[in-house]
Amino acid sequence: MKIRPLHDRVLIKRITGEETTKGGIIIPDTAKEKPMEGEIVAVGNGKIVDGKTVALQVKSGDRVLFAKYAGTEVKIEGEEHLILSEEEILGIVE
Repeated sequence: MKIRPLHDRVLIKRITGEETTKGGIIIPDTAKEKPMEGEIVAVGNGKIVDGKTVALQVKSGDRVLFAKYAGTEVKIEGEEHLILSEEEILGIVE
């Protein structure tokens, strides 16, 4: 299934956190926080300003940081993804 976000929205796949600590302790799923970093899978056409479409600053494949409670979670083919607007992205990881 392919999904293309509309306007200034992006589809992000979260990058999974580590399963163990540096000391070797295994972290159970219930104690893990959802990561605030992900990879952009798809982007919309752009934001409409004064009747013109302005391209987004991010592109597919970019690793980005976003707020903890940003966006809407969706499941696509059994995998969790996040749809959020470009304004909710805090930065690009380079």
